[in-house]
Amino acid sequence: MLWLLLLSAYLIGSIPTALIVGKLIFGVDIRDHGSKNPGATNTLRVLGKGSAIIVVLVDIGKGALAAYLPLYFNLDVDPLYFGLIAVVGHCFPIFAGFRGGKAIATTAGALAVANFPLAVIAYVTFFLVIFLTKYVFFGSISVGISLLIYSYFSPEIKFELIFLFFTLFLIYLHRSNIRNLILGIEPKINDKNLINDRIPPKNSNIKM
Repeated sequence: MLWLLLLSAYLIGSIPTALIVGKLIFGVDIRDHGSKNPGATNTLRVLGKGSAIIVVLVDIGKGALAAYLPLYFNLDVDPLYFGLIAVVGHCFPIFAGFRGGKAIATTAGALAVANFPLAVIAYVTFFLVIFLTKYVFFGSISVGISLLIYSYFSPEIKFELIFLFFTLFLIYLHRSNIRNLILGIEPKINDKNLINDRIPPKNSNIKM
């Protein structure tokens, strides 16, 4: 039962939301446009706000559903483990050639179920860092750093090692952003040139 549910968590995380939205509504593979990442940020950049909201909500739901599995089946396993398995699925989805997103929305859903105060701390930090720096990837990496710091100073949270590896994982996922920053080509979230990457829907009557 445990291994079957862990596999289910991975498969839930593997649902490529941005890829599905891009192909169904816009007739494009989002991995060929913008930053080429099938996540919520690139969805906003390429497909617009409406599509990005759909992707964010579904991706959050993936993490939450996976984290809820051990609770529903009364397993003596911390929901965080199932949520993190879903995050791995989101980043390396079997349904999309193992080319996935960068973990942030699915992690939010997993934390919301596994430990809601942690979710609040991590994502207040996420939005604050983006507000101050205007770089989404800084906010994304700050999620792992905030989780690591909070767990280190909180005796009831015993996930320091996991959050350390998670932070390194986030840095790895955002290595292209770090490279672009060094090269001076990483766009800020308020960069007006990002509108040039926008793609209209197949049906011009649909506004996303």
